[in-house]
Amino acid sequence: MENEIAIRQAAAWIRDADGLLITAGAGMGVDSGLPDFRGTEGFWRAYPALRHYGFSFEDIANPAGFASNPRLSWGFYGHRLALYRATVPHAGFGTLLRWASTMKYGAFVFTSNVDGQFQKAGFDAQHIVECHGTIHRLQCVEACTDETWPADDFTPTVNETTCLLENEMPSCPHCGGLARPNILMFGDCKWVDRGTDQQERRLATWLDSVERLVVVEMGAGQTVSTVRRFTERYGPRVIRINPRDYSIPSSIGTGISGRALETLRLLDNLLSASS
Repeated sequence: MENEIAIRQAAAWIRDADGLLITAGAGMGVDSGLPDFRGTEGFWRAYPALRHYGFSFEDIANPAGFASNPRLSWGFYGHRLALYRATVPHAGFGTLLRWASTMKYGAFVFTSNVDGQFQKAGFDAQHIVECHGTIHRLQCVEACTDETWPADDFTPTVNETTCLLENEMPSCPHCGGLARPNILMFGDCKWVDRGTDQQERRLATWLDSVERLVVVEMGAGQTVSTVRRFTERYGPRVIRINPRDYSIPSSIGTGISGRALETLRLLDNLLSASS
């Protein structure tokens, strides 16, 4: 009953909005078949080879590895790059695009996901903030420049048993040193954030223009709470969708218990029935 009331409230907010702010964490990709790194066991299910090394997600998603074992670090990120390139965004992305097309100011995305799925689904790249960077661009390991460049020319070959990169590692075109993904890692002091800064400036301009904002947050967890904290600045019409951690102060918005795709489908059915 509580979920039904929340869904009806959410649908009313979406119907009335002139701008849609979409905020998304890792849970948004699960319905597209992407792995959930929740907990060490979840991470090891996705990367069984790393159990042998005893590595957690925090251990491997760390810039130090590019100095101590670069082929292993690039094996992990190379596998993810290939996976994200092959993944087809689930139907919920299309639902959000359709809602945005009826709103005066359309949609803007703020995501901690580095997978590029919103761009792949057809969202305007100029209306996306990737607050933790993107795997589809590279930077110098030593940050010798604040430039980044596309990873398009890099096709990783990864040994599934050892998780080691088998082909040539990408290099920095400026200094010739090792390149790495332009992703904010754990304990990272050399992440090049120039691209994300530009994205955030565009978001601020867009937000200033919107009069009746609705926020739809999906799959944003509490372990790394960047997206949740960002979302909560933009109440009072925030719709938080999460299978477990869906609670939100009523002064900010409403919480719906569920996964992204199934909940977007329920909301869409309600909006279609009332149109």
